[in-house]
Amino acid sequence: MEESKEPVTGTVEEVLPNSLFRVRLGSGDLLLAYLAGKMRLHRIRVLVGDTVELITDPYGGRARIVRRLS
Repeated sequence: MEESKEPVTGTVEEVLPNSLFRVRLGSGDLLLAYLAGKMRLHRIRVLVGDTVELITDPYGGRARIVRRLS
């Protein structure tokens, strides 16, 4: 998946150590995602089942979680 500036939405499937999350996109793909700096700074919690906005990185199958929607 290439880098995109517009966010995509997904659902958190699994919470992993070190603020990593396994997120399922609407297309069915699974990505490894990490929290954006602002979300860490403001201590926004992300739980299993939450819908989140992601921005994919050009470094493989990773993405950055930029917003928690629910």
